Amino acid sequence: MKSFNTLAGAMLASTLFAGAALAQTELTMWYHGAGNDNEMKLVNEMLDEFNASQPDWKVVITAFPQAAYNDSVVAGALAGTLPDIIDIDGPILPNWAWSGYIQPLKIDESLIKDYLPGPKGVWNGKLYGIGMWDAAISLVTRQSYLDELKLRKPTLDQPWTADEFQAALDAAKNSGKFEYALDLGTAWTGEWYPYAFSPLLQSFGGDLIDRTTYSTAEGALNGDAAMAWGKWWQHLFTDGYAQATQDPAERDSGFATGKYAFSWNGNWAALGALKAFDDVLFLPAPNFGAGSKIGAASWQLSISASSKHPDGANAFINFALQPKNLARFSKGLGLIPATAAAAELTDNYKVGGPLNVFFDLSNRQGVLRPVTPGYPVMAKIFEKAASDIAHGADVAATLDAAVDEINADIEKNKGYAAQ
Repeated sequence: MKSFNTLAGAMLASTLFAGAALAQTELTMWYHGAGNDNEMKLVNEMLDEFNASQPDWKVVITAFPQAAYNDSVVAGALAGTLPDIIDIDGPILPNWAWSGYIQPLKIDESLIKDYLPGPKGVWNGKLYGIGMWDAAISLVTRQSYLDELKLRKPTLDQPWTADEFQAALDAAKNSGKFEYALDLGTAWTGEWYPYAFSPLLQSFGGDLIDRTTYSTAEGALNGDAAMAWGKWWQHLFTDGYAQATQDPAERDSGFATGKYAFSWNGNWAALGALKAFDDVLFLPAPNFGAGSKIGAASWQLSISASSKHPDGANAFINFALQPKNLARFSKGLGLIPATAAAAELTDNYKVGGPLNVFFDLSNRQGVLRPVTPGYPVMAKIFEKAASDIAHGADVAATLDAAVDEINADIEKNKGYAAQ
């Protein structure tokens, strides 16, 4: 009888558990990581844990290749087929919020009170997206190069000035040891240009747009500071310090093979650099007069405006923001955890870790790309302008034309006023 009761109890428990599982409401999610097996493995692990942690919700994911992802979301919004949960590249968020694709989040403030500034997706005073990580760029080199070239090691508190950076490039070029002094990664296109290069413009004192009003690029992208940036940018290529056209293989392995003295690259490539050299350094951005600046903001989680289950979607996003999950993606993908608490759960980003400098770079030098719905258009305009200048186009004419294009887009969209 005892065995029968035990068996009956087990069967009843199994039946109840199965019933609870069947009762879970499905939440749909779109994600940009198709083809990245490691990333998708981590995402699916987190989804499985969330689905098993409570009886109410079950997240079901559809992954898209990153190159096609944004177009898929826009098409889904127009067709009325968006899922409950969307991940979104940070600088695109204001456009999707303005367009009505996504809705504000309801987040446990205790989870994000110590967040890095970059992973918070705010538009019109409301939080529409939240990231689990950030990304940061540094000037990568080796201590042995600095010693050989007799250069001071810059710090966050005392980065290189414009003159010091130029002297470093001159020393590397004149040494005859390197094919190029500086690797800027021009083999990469698209968002790399505004993410990696517009902070250099901002360090000169220019910008893609006047951020006091977000109504014009006049004076920001073609004023004296922007002109100084453009002339400096062009001289890097015309005077042989860097390549305007670069083979992708050179970007991937050029620093490790000694082709470049310095490489402008992100934390995602840092582990490879550490593996290549035991004296690698990740240095802060130079200060060209208006402060040392690098790009901030990466992929974030958001909820579609058409979601029928925003309470469930918010529950999942709050679950995702636990420090253990932030650390999970950092460990698996080399990304910067969004909080110091999560960083301490990792070997690389904890205090004293080999990549902890990137956490500090993101926190102290990170600058968001212009927080405006017009950003996707101005990003493409800036990419073309920067590329054209690198290939010898007239600086003033190119920047003036870029300003005209950006302003025309703003006017066409009635100033991108909040809807």
